[in-house]
Amino acid sequence: MQIKPEIRTLNLPFSVPLPTGPIDRSVNVVLICSETLTLIDSGTAGAETRIFDYLRSIGRQPEELSLLLLTHSHPDHIGAARAVVAASGCQVAAHAAERAWIEDVELQVRERPVPGFHALVGGAVPVDRILVEAEYVAVGGGAGLEVLHTPGHSRGSLSFWYPEEGLLITGDALPVPDEMPIFDSLHDSLASLKRLQALPAEQLISAWEPPLSGAAIGQRFEASHDWLMKIKASVDRAARSNRDKPPMTLCAEVVAALGLPPFAVNPLVARSLVSCLA
Repeated sequence: MQIKPEIRTLNLPFSVPLPTGPIDRSVNVVLICSETLTLIDSGTAGAETRIFDYLRSIGRQPEELSLLLLTHSHPDHIGAARAVVAASGCQVAAHAAERAWIEDVELQVRERPVPGFHALVGGAVPVDRILVEAEYVAVGGGAGLEVLHTPGHSRGSLSFWYPEEGLLITGDALPVPDEMPIFDSLHDSLASLKRLQALPAEQLISAWEPPLSGAAIGQRFEASHDWLMKIKASVDRAARSNRDKPPMTLCAEVVAALGLPPFAVNPLVARSLVSCLA
């Protein structure tokens, strides 16, 4: 989808295998097409084929990619990074807190096991450039992205603000209402939401839905905030009698209270819910 003359988004589908059956998901990647090409996130393993096919369809070549910006290190964002780098020789940039899991995917598997991880991630890739808060990343044509450190979903989650275009790119910093809670810190997620909402964004690209503009942006922020607060209230109720309740027991109670499907009772969600007690 063409957002601006130089900005395109691709929605890339993937499946997460579970014992109860696969969960179909998708993730957005962003291409900034100037004299060189910048890619934000890579999708899962194999997504490079669709990215490269799209580039060729608009008269560009994979070898023109000069920079891959990673919003964070989770499988659906780094899965095709190794193949993208192998084809283009581009540099990879990410926050320091995400570097270990990008450069050593087996470490990520051990510390944050995800079903089907090795089918989703094509391998590790070196991080050439560490991005820091308020840094300016040139993307050609005299324009650039401002780096925003927006932790919560993960410790080193980044968003990118494109002031010349009034465009905000949030990765997974914007929680998905009524979906499985996946975050490292509820407190940080709320703080990052508040900060991002204060920007004068005219268009918003998250990792998980079609681009938004106008009043829909504020509505999405409010819906994400309300969802986080609903999760927090459910955790508090479940933990009222025993704050040391086993994580999976807590998870089962909260998932039922929120009306989420049974597969949401899993270690990743449990870890998120326990963070609400901090």
